[in-house]
Amino acid sequence: MSDKNSISNTGKQVEEWLKKIDKSGLPGKYKCWIYQHGLLPRLMWLLTVYEVLLSTVEEMERKFNKHLRRWLGIPPSFTSLGLYIRSGQLQLPLSSVVEEFKVAKCRLSLIYRDSRDQLTREAGVRTRSGCKWGASTAIDLAECSLRTKEIIGNPCTGRQGLGTAHFQQWSKSSPREKRIMILDEVRNLEEEGRRAKSIELITQGAWTRWNLPKRTITWSELWRLEPFCISFLLRAVYDTLPTPVNLHRWGRREDPLCRLCGGKGTMAHILSGCKIALTQGRYRWRHDKVLAVLADILEKERGKRRPAKVRPLLSTIAFVKEGQRPIVHSQARQNLLQSAQEWEMEVDLGRRLHFPEAVLSTTLRPDIIMWSYEGKRIILVELTVPWEEGCEEAAERKNGKYQQLVQDCWDKGWTTWLMTVEVGCRGFPAQSAWNLMTKVGLRGHLRKAAVRRLGEAAERASCWLWHKREGISWKPGGEGQ
Repeated sequence: MSDKNSISNTGKQVEEWLKKIDKSGLPGKYKCWIYQHGLLPRLMWLLTVYEVLLSTVEEMERKFNKHLRRWLGIPPSFTSLGLYIRSGQLQLPLSSVVEEFKVAKCRLSLIYRDSRDQLTREAGVRTRSGCKWGASTAIDLAECSLRTKEIIGNPCTGRQGLGTAHFQQWSKSSPREKRIMILDEVRNLEEEGRRAKSIELITQGAWTRWNLPKRTITWSELWRLEPFCISFLLRAVYDTLPTPVNLHRWGRREDPLCRLCGGKGTMAHILSGCKIALTQGRYRWRHDKVLAVLADILEKERGKRRPAKVRPLLSTIAFVKEGQRPIVHSQARQNLLQSAQEWEMEVDLGRRLHFPEAVLSTTLRPDIIMWSYEGKRIILVELTVPWEEGCEEAAERKNGKYQQLVQDCWDKGWTTWLMTVEVGCRGFPAQSAWNLMTKVGLRGHLRKAAVRRLGEAAERASCWLWHKREGISWKPGGEGQ
């Protein structure tokens, strides 16, 4: 029996489903949700049962990519890697139909191969998917990769220390665990291919050179974003905005120059490097928008009452009877604000900030100053909203600028902390933002929400700057911008 007619009917059903979603009248982000949770699961069953060629599935994915780009408000030149990549700087909650097809075929092949029924194992059933890719070959490659990883051991990943993450050994795994590991490795191999293609892209793969924490867009976050903001965020990360340079490259403009200053109109120039925009205070306005959010977060933490840290006068040894275990008392994690009770805070917003005279007399103006006379402690916070690739350089520059001030405060007997915070102008906070939230006492989802607020503030402000990029006169946005 041939599946030719069934495969042809499946292709027609896909086109009908896409037309119905298109004509539903819903916003684009809701159409993407229907694709992910409605169309894709229903389609995967048909692709698993029938002997569909990989080239046919790739043709379906090209149709999906075309509709997803239109629903999200991004141009046809936007790479499909940005829709499905899992290790990228910006990750969307969308799945690739090609990846799901490969995983489904590998799962089906493993079910036949590792079945408890001897007749099923010896039947020699093969899952066919064409000459371009084979499930059995992918399984063998995944098993070889897993055995190699077991020999290498548990390596250090990112900023984690050795032994932080759990490492599942191939030789000590059960059959069910091995099946899960193989399917995960198939996904990892597919992700490595996407990552390699991203590095090859000069313009749309520039995010591979960022040294910033990754950002994952969830569906709940997608519901809150306006369509224009979603389009701006995606196009800004992958440099597909209609900048003068891109318009000149696409043949839509004669010169690639900035309308304001006459410089080369790249996206980095418009969002962070235009001299006229800097003179008019556009970048300062964006900086103040992010600073207002940061000040609000710190003010809420400053107003909380914290128990004072009391040291026991005598250290006692707890007596433990035979056969019992010692009682472990959980200790609250310490943070900088627990070192004193009464904190005062000044922010360089609205009016000129003056350094506390009781501490030191200086003309330097950090963005936020928090100090306590009780313990003679002072915290200096300096915020920068640079281009994402320049976050490390901005941190070094700010540390060098205030290093002498920190030393002078120490000489006066004040315990001083200098914290530089970098938030990328496209909404990607650096690791320094996470460190600051940890040091002031935020943990878990509260810390994550605070950092997300900083990124969203920078993103909204940059979106407004982009909207007003060709305006000769500058007028800041309203309360919501």
